[in-house]
Amino acid sequence: MRTIFAMLLALAAAAPSPDDSLYRALGEKQGIARLVDALLDRVYADPRINDLFKHVDRPDLARLVGEHFCHETGGPCEYTGRSMTDTHSGLAIKAKEFDAFVEDLVDAMEALDLPTRTQNRMLKHFAPMRAEIIDQ
Repeated sequence: MRTIFAMLLALAAAAPSPDDSLYRALGEKQGIARLVDALLDRVYADPRINDLFKHVDRPDLARLVGEHFCHETGGPCEYTGRSMTDTHSGLAIKAKEFDAFVEDLVDAMEALDLPTRTQNRMLKHFAPMRAEIIDQ
């Protein structure tokens, strides 16, 4: 029994850690918080999509987006929100609105002087969520 326990501990210690390189490239929790603030400043000012957010509690949205970015990029955060499909269900978000949000994200990353490689990794990482958000 002791041998099995020791083997399990050794296997757990040898298990690869999740890739947190994107999380680190974004500046970890503080960098992600800056990115979320810059993004939401743009989103709430963007006439193409700001109506979608007019009844959304900004501090709560910032918390959830920050958790999501942190978790999805390999950080130590737990995302406490609903799935992307559930969150956007009934909103009938169109491709042009999704694209406007992505443009605002790119503008926010550029404003924070994030390297192009980091920006591309972020976009590549979140691009598959498009199908979970559009026309739900």
